[in-house]
Amino acid sequence: MKDHEKYMQLAIDKCREGIDKGQTPFGACIVKNNEIIACEHNIVWASTDITAHGEIHAIRNACKKVGSIDLSGSIIYSTCEPCPMCFTAIHWAKIDKIVYGASIEDAERFGFNELKVSNHMLKELGLSNVEITGNFMKTECVELFEYWASKKDRKTY
Repeated sequence: MKDHEKYMQLAIDKCREGIDKGQTPFGACIVKNNEIIACEHNIVWASTDITAHGEIHAIRNACKKVGSIDLSGSIIYSTCEPCPMCFTAIHWAKIDKIVYGASIEDAERFGFNELKVSNHMLKELGLSNVEITGNFMKTECVELFEYWASKKDRKTY
C-alpha cells in the first residue's frame, strides 16, 4: 500500500502543478516494476487539444519512453476516474491496472461535462482485463478540484 500511496501522491503533485499553470485538475502517473515511466497533468488548454487529458498525456510519454505502444505490466495512478476515452487508451496500451482517486461524479459536481459511464461498466461491456481500484486517496484527490475551483482563471470543458 505504501508504494500505491507514493505513486498516487506523485500524480496529485503533478496535478497541482498543472492547476497552477491554468490547467484542469487531472494528473496521472504510470509505473512499471516500481519505476516511474511517466507522470503528467492535463494539458487540454495549453495544447488546445481536447484529448490531452492527464492519462492520455502520460500514456503518450510512457510509450515514447519505452519505445512501444505496449505498456503491459504497468499501473496507472489517476487523480480521477478515467473518462471513456482514457479508459479505452489504457485498455489499448495493455496497462494492467488503474488506481484512481476521485470519481466521474466528483468531476461532474465541479462542472465537468462527464459521460456517465464508469470504468467498471466499460470493463464489463468491453470485456477488458484491466484491474480497477477506485476511491484510492479520494479525499486528497477531491481536494484538487476544490483547489482548482479557488482559482480565478479556472476553465472547464
